[in-house]
This record gives sequence, C-alpha cells and structure tokens, in this order.
Amino acid sequence: MEIILKQDVSNLGSKDDVVVVKDGYARNFLIPKGFAIMATVSAKKVLAENIKQRAHKEAKIKAEAEKVAARMNGIKLTIGAKTSSTGKIFGSVNTIQISEALHTAGFEVERKNIQLQDDQIKEVGTYKAKVKIHKEIHVEIEFDVVSE
Repeated sequence: MEIILKQDVSNLGSKDDVVVVKDGYARNFLIPKGFAIMATVSAKKVLAENIKQRAHKEAKIKAEAEKVAARMNGIKLTIGAKTSSTGKIFGSVNTIQISEALHTAGFEVERKNIQLQDDQIKEVGTYKAKVKIHKEIHVEIEFDVVSE
C-alpha cells in the first residue's frame, strides 16, 4: 500500500515522503496513529503543491544546519563518569550524557539524533559519535570519557 507520511517515522521515512508499506502496517498502525494517510490521487496533488511551497523554507533550514555542522565540526567533548581503580565505568556512557555535554557547549541536539559507534561505552577512553543535525547533514564528533 502506498502512503504519505504526515511526520517523521524512524526506519521508514520523513514527513511528506511517499512510501510503500505492507497493508496491515498501514491500516493497523500508521493511519490510526496519525502518522500517515493513504496516497490517493488528490492527496498526491495536495502534497505536490505543499512541497513546492515549502522548497524555499527547506533551503534556509538546510543552510542553517550546515552552519551548525561547521561550528560543531572538530569539537571535542569531555564526559565525566564514576570509575573503578582499573578504569571501568560504573554503568555506561549513553546518548543522554552526550546530549547534555553538547548543550553545555552551546548546541541543542536531541538524544535520539545521536548515534554511538560503540554499542556500550564502559571504559575510560576516546570515542566517536555521529550527530544528525538535518536529515541530510551528519557530523562525527569525538568525546573523551574521563574519571571523575
């Protein structure tokens, strides 16, 4: 079934994308939750008009995201964690802590837009994370995990 997404759906697409999904997924989940509408001929015409009007605004948003990415490129964060004498962290470092460190550095990034390269960070060291600023713009940042 062909549907038009009304908002971003992870692992499926972003707002106003026309995607093909299985009938049950569309009828039982996406449409009732308000995430999508059926892609009829009239809905596609309305979508085309909306996309045309929104193209200019998207260019501004993308240019702004590129400026943020340029400022964020090369930044190195330091995240403190409680550790044992051998350097093992009690618990682990996650995207919430990275998001808070970016916030103190002056960047507003939601934790769902941060992807760690290592699944779990349980030792002191230097790691990398991928930050999604815009759907087309990603920045790789480096951060140090140090003992508090």
